Amino acid sequence: MFYHTIIDPFIQFGFMRRALVACLALSLSITVPGVFLLLRRMSLAGDALSHAILPGVSIGYLMYGMSLVAMGFGGFIAGLLVALASGWVSNLTPLREDASFAGFYLGSLALGVTLVSLHGSSVDLLHMLFGSILAVDKQALFFVGYIASFTLLCIALLYRLLVMEAFDKAFLTVNARRAPGIINALFMTLVVLNLVAGFQILGTLMTVGLMMLPAISARCWVNRLPALLTISALLTALSAFIGLVFSFHAGIPAGPAIVLTAALFFMVSILFGAHNGLIPVFGKRTTQKETS
Repeated sequence: MFYHTIIDPFIQFGFMRRALVACLALSLSITVPGVFLLLRRMSLAGDALSHAILPGVSIGYLMYGMSLVAMGFGGFIAGLLVALASGWVSNLTPLREDASFAGFYLGSLALGVTLVSLHGSSVDLLHMLFGSILAVDKQALFFVGYIASFTLLCIALLYRLLVMEAFDKAFLTVNARRAPGIINALFMTLVVLNLVAGFQILGTLMTVGLMMLPAISARCWVNRLPALLTISALLTALSAFIGLVFSFHAGIPAGPAIVLTAALFFMVSILFGAHNGLIPVFGKRTTQKETS
């Protein structure tokens, strides 16, 4: 029964194997930017950038059809422009970065939907917004694999600077005045790159769920960065596996099933997480009141 339910779909069907491999590759890279966005208190920036890439994806689609390279390159340029423009506006005006992000991404989302609606169909729009993970081909697998490898290499090179920028930005500014701006630009580039990698699999709306939900869930259990990164990646991979199996047997879209699984882990972590869970925190407060 276990073999038939869990293992058999991946042995019998090639599209299930390709979807699982793509998700596992994505889980190695996409959760790392998610963890650092969480530590920088920029969790909603990922959501903003996931919408911001839509105009570039739409332009690539209108010019070259369903070309992964064209849509990926267009989405990367669009997302990067929004990220850099938001930072530039927040530095030169009293507006906070979250406000400038909101303004740019809302306009980008409307522009992207309008572009697709002009020359595409509702099916094309749904494909871009929610992805088609079960239609992943070898080109998409290599595309995700290259981005995952590049992201891990960059994180390995920039790890100490990213940690310092997240936890002690003032110290980094004193020792190297321009370093925070450069590091922020490089980091946002990696965020956009991983969102572009995920849009073909999960769509522009679902990708950010797989980026942020496991990171937030892991934060409820541990407070050390290496453990946070490890648990986040494991939860992402587990969410992908369970979501694919559930979607196969229930006949529902795979992308939303994966993100719903990650959301279930989030709810469990919020309730029972040893570090920030509601029940353990409430229990500690009750114990402290009784002892006092």
